[in-house]
Amino acid sequence: MAMLGASVIIACRSEKRALEAIARMKSDFQREKEQKTEGATQTDDISVEFMKLDLSSLGSTKELTDQFIDSGRQLNTLICNARIAFHPLEYTEDGNETMFQVNYLSQLLLTFHLLPVMKRSGDDSRVILVSSHGHNFHSTPFTVDKIQGKQHNADNFPRFKYYGNSKLYQILQMYFMNRRLADSNVCVVSTSWIGRHRSNTRISRYFMDDLGLENSKSKSPVEGAECTLNAAINPALKGVRDVYYQDCKPKNTHDDARNKDIQESVLEYSLSRLNDFITDDIRNEWKTK
Repeated sequence: MAMLGASVIIACRSEKRALEAIARMKSDFQREKEQKTEGATQTDDISVEFMKLDLSSLGSTKELTDQFIDSGRQLNTLICNARIAFHPLEYTEDGNETMFQVNYLSQLLLTFHLLPVMKRSGDDSRVILVSSHGHNFHSTPFTVDKIQGKQHNADNFPRFKYYGNSKLYQILQMYFMNRRLADSNVCVVSTSWIGRHRSNTRISRYFMDDLGLENSKSKSPVEGAECTLNAAINPALKGVRDVYYQDCKPKNTHDDARNKDIQESVLEYSLSRLNDFITDDIRNEWKTK
């Protein structure tokens, strides 16, 4: 996206890793310029910067949104790509099961506060929620009262299923948001991370080392990002919403993801957990209908 001329913000916890990634991106850009790659921006450099964000803290998440809003910048595309996988049973400083908050709840809070900016940023604003094929392996039957995993302990906590739960929540978010954004310029879609190269990502190492599993559909990180980038910038997808993409193609979601009662119950519970970090206007706009 940066090579096409977009101004990109990498919002994450580790400034060191972000700056290393930015340095690699800038190096790649100079190489592409030398090769006269078609479509690359003609500027001297790409515009990529770091902003501090710790999704395990709702306070940190709210602080980032305040900083961005105060900057007065536009926001055309929001890619919610952060995740942790198969984490042991632990709770954040806000009292939430860690994967529930990092993979979903904090990113929902981020979206709530940035949507007004996106609505003012042109006629084609997109929210991309990077979910996973793993959403199909969530806890069943699904009930909201088990979201926090309080019925489990450290020894019997089903980490794989709770990771699947957190990815399910993102697809539920796509549906309950689009219902309320149908008449706006903001469209929400979801993509799958399936196929990332197992040796090149931290989540992949966790997947291999902790569970001993392997995915035969491995791709390079660049290939793995293609689906999300396509959803974010393809002009043919302007106005498209409520689609879950895998390998750049629409893919059916689990039946539970399309269940309106589950969607609205998760939204209602989410609002209750975000109560201290949202305004009355947000609460009223997003309350269950």
